[in-house]
Amino acid sequence: MDNKISKRTKLSYCVGATGRDAAYTLVSMFVLTYVQYTMKLTVTQFFVISSAMVICMIWDAVNDLMMSTIIENSHLKSGKYRPFIIAGAILNAIVIILMFTVRPTGWGFVIFFCISYLLWGMSYTINDIAYWGMLPSLTSDPDERDGLVTLMGIFVCIGQFSVAGIVPIVIAGNAVNAFRVTALITALAFVLFQTLTYLGVTENERKDNADQVSLKKMVTILKRNDQLIAIGIAYILFCVGQQLLLLLGVNFFYFEFGYSGSGDLITIFTVMYGLGTLTAQFVYPVLTKKMSRMKLALTCLMILIVCYLLFLLLGYILPMNLILLNSIGFVIFFSQGLLNLTIIVMVNNTIEYDEWRFGERHDSIISAIRSFASKLSGALNQGAASLILIVSGIYAVSQGISELEVQIGNGSIGREEALKLADGYTSGVLPSQTLTLRLGMVLVPLIVITLAYLMIRFRYRIDEKEYDRMVREIEQRKRGEAG
Repeated sequence: MDNKISKRTKLSYCVGATGRDAAYTLVSMFVLTYVQYTMKLTVTQFFVISSAMVICMIWDAVNDLMMSTIIENSHLKSGKYRPFIIAGAILNAIVIILMFTVRPTGWGFVIFFCISYLLWGMSYTINDIAYWGMLPSLTSDPDERDGLVTLMGIFVCIGQFSVAGIVPIVIAGNAVNAFRVTALITALAFVLFQTLTYLGVTENERKDNADQVSLKKMVTILKRNDQLIAIGIAYILFCVGQQLLLLLGVNFFYFEFGYSGSGDLITIFTVMYGLGTLTAQFVYPVLTKKMSRMKLALTCLMILIVCYLLFLLLGYILPMNLILLNSIGFVIFFSQGLLNLTIIVMVNNTIEYDEWRFGERHDSIISAIRSFASKLSGALNQGAASLILIVSGIYAVSQGISELEVQIGNGSIGREEALKLADGYTSGVLPSQTLTLRLGMVLVPLIVITLAYLMIRFRYRIDEKEYDRMVREIEQRKRGEAG
């Protein structure tokens, strides 16, 4: 493999992440908000939708592994990854538009949403497995790979922030139409940015593993890689921890600061997410030159424990000060960004570990673990978030606001009048309800991120020296075979 990546390939691959992560953020972060605040559903119907989302994402996590075998066995003229990247983007864009545009009522919506959510996950998997599978195939040089992950992370942040920062501003008092327009724009961006990746990336031709990889072989590949299992479990736990704060964040601001005035506040907090995560992309390569990845992971964990506890105390022991709130948010997102990059590199390094131990290289299959972990943790998050909203009573209150948004959409009530009524709903919640919401946002992340670190600390052995040693031995074997 040529370990040097051309500028065209590097930019086309990394810039392409902008549209795909914008599209993923719209659904993963806001689809529950869309259902909660634009559809008039009973608690039972909301529970069925939430349960279906969990089941679909668990299936999608399994589907990731099956999709990886399809890509691993592909020998298409236009490349191993590129055809799946563009096909997945087009299919997923169509599903996103339909998901936020078609609006039957009652159980009709429940059935439609469950089907469309299943199709969304399966179509995104086609793109996601191919896109991430391409990354380790471009280079095995650790510096090049770290640089590629860092640059890609910058455009990932841009894509995520373009949606996460704008949506909260435009939805209050105009939610139905705002989600529809946002979905259309985001879906088109997904296709355009992934077209750039399709046209601009030059895939490396690989001769490894010419034989077809069956599902049985895939299971064997995954089971034999003890380091992949360890870091895969750690990544699942970490993803659960890092996603829940944002997933429940909209409700936190609505019920702490009021529905009508929270849009700007949510966006400012999202700016902290964007700045924190983006800063992590720039700082990560500098820090990894000064400390080991294991030491960096421990440092991030310590910072996260302190900051989450401070977040919990806001409004109770500490003042509910917006500067303090956003400062804490920035540090949380910055630390999670560093830890995320660290774990992604650790996952990718198990590809060389598998090649070193067994003489085979399966980029797509092993890279699918990252997507598998993200989907499975997403299922756990959606289930936890929905349960917290129902048990706390927040969902029941939000249905009054949802009815107002529907009335705004059909013109039966004015926006200003509706927002005033909505603020009355949010101000009438009990302190115990908001406390339950806050505990869910803090305690669950603290527990699972700590467990993720412990898994890495005691089960993952591929440090920087070990990785360099493995790569040298692999190259020596190849030179010996070539000689």
